Order: sequence, then C-alpha cells, then structure tokens
Amino acid sequence: MNTTIDRILEEKIIMIARNIPKDKLPALAEALYRGGIRLMECTFDASGKTPDEETAASIASLVKQFEGRMLIGAGTVLTEKQVRLTKEAGGRFIISPDVNEDVIKESGRCGLVSIPGALTPSEATAAHRAGADFIKLFPVGSLGAPYVKALCAPLSHLRFLAVGGVGLANARTFLDAGALGVGMSISAEDKDALARGDLAAIEARARALVEAVK
Repeated sequence: MNTTIDRILEEKIIMIARNIPKDKLPALAEALYRGGIRLMECTFDASGKTPDEETAASIASLVKQFEGRMLIGAGTVLTEKQVRLTKEAGGRFIISPDVNEDVIKESGRCGLVSIPGALTPSEATAAHRAGADFIKLFPVGSLGAPYVKALCAPLSHLRFLAVGGVGLANARTFLDAGALGVGMSISAEDKDALARGDLAAIEARARALVEAVK
C-alpha cells in the first residue's frame, strides 16, 4: 500500500478512463503510458449497464498488460463488492465519488489505497477518520484553486487530490494551491482520436499534461 501511495505522490496524475470500449482500453493505456502517464483508473458503471465483473476483467487485463509499469485502480466504487473485485483483479487503488465508510474500510482490509470523494471540510475529515489515504476533492473545478488553498490551510494533515473539471489549462494551479495530485478524465479529443486510431495524438496530449504538472 505504501508503495502505491508513494507512486501517487510522485506521479501526481491519475487518468480516468470512463465509457471507453473494452476493446480500445489496451491501446489507450499504451498511448498514455508512452506519454508518461503511470496511474490509470477504470470506472465501474453506476447505471449497471456494464456489469461489475466486466469492469474488473478490464482492470485485470490492464494489470497483466503493464505488470507494474502502470498502476491500475478502480473508480466510481460504490460497494464493498466492487472493492473486492478490484482486489482480485490486481488493482491498486479505490476511488469513489462519495464518503462511504464501508467502502473505505473494505479498501483498507483488502490492502488497497482508499481515495473517497469529498468536498466540504466535514466530509474530508470524516473520510480521513474512516481510514482514507487521500481525499478526492470532487467536483472541484467550478470552485477553483482558491477553494483548495482555503481548505488546505486548516487541514494540512490531509492528502488532497483535485478532481472534476481539471485539465491541462488549470492542473498546475490546483497543485500550487496545495493539492498533491490531480485526476483527469480522458478528454473528448482523446476519445475521438482513439476512435480513429490516432494514438500519437493521445500520446502527445498525455506528454503535455505530464510536463504541465511536473
């Protein structure tokens, strides 16, 4: 677990793969890796259209593909079952949109890094008390870097990641405000590039993100 925490602190960017066709995931991940991305989140489907087991299979496939070169985790984790599926698939971290104490504690029992979503000081401290390793400030984009700076001042003992509305143009400002990392969704441009097989474009945008953040 400590190794995963260290990698998140070092790499600072978690790319969020949501609604990506499973047959396109390997190529997407490889392009991101060539661009310098080392952390990727595959999201569970809260609507239930994609079974949890299918998402877990995608995580397992990526874990096998990269063999530790890129750390793979799960996103939109809302249940303890999804935590266990992620563990079985070889995932390394659990990201949720909310503060669910059962999910946080199950993540700890499974030896996975817990990153629940919170926005207010009360939510953030509740997540920390439940055992969260990082706090995903979400959705933080509309509130901006000043909000992150204000929150970090009294809660400097918490590890915050800025997620939701974070991209190339503003990622650095959130880090400068006190966030220790950022979560960024695969952009519409990258999805279009993936659909037409333009992996070089995805790699180039990933490299630009890495350079902006580091």
